[in-house]
Amino acid sequence: MDHLAGKQVHLGDGSTVEYDRLLIATGARARPWPNQAEAALDGVFVLRTRDDAAGLRRRLADRPRRVLVIGAGFTGSEVASACRDQDVPVTVAERGAAPLVGTLGEVIGAVAGDIQREHGVDLRCGVTVTGMDGDGDGRLRHAHLSNGATIDTDVAVVALGAIRNVEWLLGSGLAVGPWGVACDAGCRAVDANGLVTDDVFVAGDVARSPHPAYDYQFLAVEHWGNAVTQAGVAAHNMINAAADRWPHVPNPVFWSAQFGINIKSVGVPTYADQVAIAQGSVAARRFVAVYGYRGRVTAAVGFDQGKWLESYQKMIDAAEPFPPVFREVDEPDDRHPVPVGLPDPRIRPVYPATVVVTGHDPSERRAELVYHDR
Repeated sequence: MDHLAGKQVHLGDGSTVEYDRLLIATGARARPWPNQAEAALDGVFVLRTRDDAAGLRRRLADRPRRVLVIGAGFTGSEVASACRDQDVPVTVAERGAAPLVGTLGEVIGAVAGDIQREHGVDLRCGVTVTGMDGDGDGRLRHAHLSNGATIDTDVAVVALGAIRNVEWLLGSGLAVGPWGVACDAGCRAVDANGLVTDDVFVAGDVARSPHPAYDYQFLAVEHWGNAVTQAGVAAHNMINAAADRWPHVPNPVFWSAQFGINIKSVGVPTYADQVAIAQGSVAARRFVAVYGYRGRVTAAVGFDQGKWLESYQKMIDAAEPFPPVFREVDEPDDRHPVPVGLPDPRIRPVYPATVVVTGHDPSERRAELVYHDR
C-alpha cells in the first residue's frame, strides 16, 4: 500500500488500484513453527484453513502412534478433543500453568486441564517444545521438551496463535504492527501519529479498536462473529456522513466444543481481577464462572450452561456489581471470589514497532514507526 496521501493500493500482479474509501480486512494466518526445516517435516501441521483441517483429518484417519499438540489454547484443546474422540493418543504441551490460561485464567484453566486428563490426554504444562526430529525420509518421529523429555510422535499440530496479515501495510503511515491495525470504534483506521483517518477502515481479525466498557482499551477479537458484525459497521460508516456513523461496541462472544462440553464466553475474561462460580457445580462440569474487575461484572463463562449467558451479558452491559448479589438458579455453596490468575500483563509482543517522535513545534511534531524483523 502507498503512503496514506497517495490513496493507492499496489496489487501482487504489479497493477495499482486507486480508492476513495478503503476497507482493510486481511485477517490473520496461523503462526508457523519457527524452525523452517522442522516445520517442513511430514506430519507437522498448522490449523487455520479448510485445507489444513482436511489434511489433518486424513492423517488422523491413518491412526498415528501419537499426536503432539503444541499449545493448549482453544485450537489446541479442540484438536486434542478430536484426537480422543477417535481414540488417538495425544500429548499436549503448554508453556502456561493450564490450558486456556491466556483467555480464561488459571482458575478456570485448571478445570479445563482436569477435563483433558479425565479424557485421557497426556497434558504437560509449564513446558515448551524445543525441537523436532525427522527420519531419513523427512517424516516426523520425535519432539523434545524443555524439561528434557522426548515424545515419540508422527503428527504434531502447531497451535501457537495467529499472525495478523499486516506486512503489506508497513510504511503506509498507519498505526500497524504485530497487534494489527489500530482503529476507532467507528472502524476508521488510526495513523502513526494517533490521528483518525477519514477514508481507511478496518474490520475483522486484523482490527484492534477501543471498547468503552473496558476503559477504552484497544481490543482485538479473533472470532468470526465479531468479524461479521464489525464488517457491517464498517460498511455503513464508509458510505454515510459522520453524523450518521455507528460505533462498534460489541459484547464479545465466543464458544468452543471440546471433550463433550460446550464452553461459551461473553465479555472479556482477561479484563478481570477476580472470578467466582455463580451457578452449578465444577465437579459436575456444569457451571457458570463470573469475572469481575474492581467491583463490576466484566465477563462470564459457562461450561454446558450456555442458556444462562444472555442474562450475564445484560449484567455486563449494565456494569452491575461483582460478585452478583441476587440469588441464582442452582446456586453453589461457595461463591467467594478468587484471583483470576492471568499471565503477567507486562508481557509484550517480541519485536514490536518502535515509535520515534521528531520535531519541536506542534506543527512539526510527528511520529514514525520503525519495524524490526520477527
